[in-house]
Amino acid sequence: MQAFRYIDGTVTLRLDRQDCIGCGRCSLVCPHRILRLEGNRAVIVDRDRCMECGACQTNCPTRAITVSPGVGCAAHIISQWLNTLLGRQVFKGCCE
Repeated sequence: MQAFRYIDGTVTLRLDRQDCIGCGRCSLVCPHRILRLEGNRAVIVDRDRCMECGACQTNCPTRAITVSPGVGCAAHIISQWLNTLLGRQVFKGCCE
């Protein structure tokens, strides 16, 4: 799924590094691995790869991460990936 991106600049993902305690849960649950720890705090590696699934926000114990799941049309990105993986049009996303 590394090549899949949504429209640049539309992702709602936000990180407040001051509230981050460096637990690393966000980097573990992110399907695109766009969050990682640097200097004992999380950083966003590539915001535009976020599919806004909300896993990072759900697993952040300090609420340092916020995202509005679905705004980036995660269903569309996932259906594209599955269709490519299977080599045929099987699944349709919300934008098709």
